[in-house]
Amino acid sequence: MPRIALFPGSFDPFTNGHLDIVRRGVELFDEVIVAIGTNSSKQRYVPIEQMLALLDEVFQHEPRVSVRTFRGLTAEFAREVGARFLLRGLRNSIDFEYEKPIAYGNQHVNSGLETVFLLTAPDLGAISSTIIRDIHRYGGNVDAFLPFALPPLAS
Repeated sequence: MPRIALFPGSFDPFTNGHLDIVRRGVELFDEVIVAIGTNSSKQRYVPIEQMLALLDEVFQHEPRVSVRTFRGLTAEFAREVGARFLLRGLRNSIDFEYEKPIAYGNQHVNSGLETVFLLTAPDLGAISSTIIRDIHRYGGNVDAFLPFALPPLAS
């Protein structure tokens, strides 16, 4: 049975920290599915279709990585795609405290699902999508934080 890991998130935008987790996850699993979740209570900064296209390009030469979008419960989507593992990155203890009850909830919904935490590389630990959005929103250059170029905002 293939070891499939689901790496879920809003990825708004997908950072070099996220990329690091995927690359390291490919070393542990047969397949990693980057799953862009849709949160109806949030307004996306980068439209989901654009993020999907950007990530398809980022991973075009990595056959063991695919990119999908989903709605609903992560644990249910994992079951739908045959993933037995959730892959999550941790930058600090605050991330762990946030992720721990989510992992318990996912396991309650899908008892065969294990969450695997990877510590973010030290040089990428300060990167967050929120900070990147703020820098970009006010015209700053975010190229060093992303595996692709974000187009400038329309004035």
